[in-house]
Amino acid sequence: MSDTLDQEAVARVWTTMYDIVLRQEDRRKEVAETLGVSFFRVKALRRLLSGPMTMRELTAELSTDKPYTTLMVDDLEARGYVTRSVSPDDRRIKIVTLTPEGTAAAEAAERILARPPRSLLALDPDDLASLDRILTSLRT
Repeated sequence: MSDTLDQEAVARVWTTMYDIVLRQEDRRKEVAETLGVSFFRVKALRRLLSGPMTMRELTAELSTDKPYTTLMVDDLEARGYVTRSVSPDDRRIKIVTLTPEGTAAAEAAERILARPPRSLLALDPDDLASLDRILTSLRT
């Protein structure tokens, strides 16, 4: 097998995996429409499920800049999804915490994103076992 053929197969498999996960059943769009906020804001809510974060930590988690994080948190706060408070240790530090509504929204997003695509559910059991074995080997 030539290197060119290998590279073509790798590119084809990757394109197919990408298409199945991100395009076939556009869960990001479904989540954004269900919650009425951009998927990036949903991403912030999901990150906060693990617990409160400082604005700096949230900015780093989202790989964005401080002004955009501020705008996003302002919007999520106005929607009742998060609260912002001052750190008891340093008044310059703001802490972002999910509200019960924000937790419910983040959990709803998690449920939608965790749903397997119909094409995966329709696989023959032997094919599913083979795919499971292959993907497990890719993960290690």
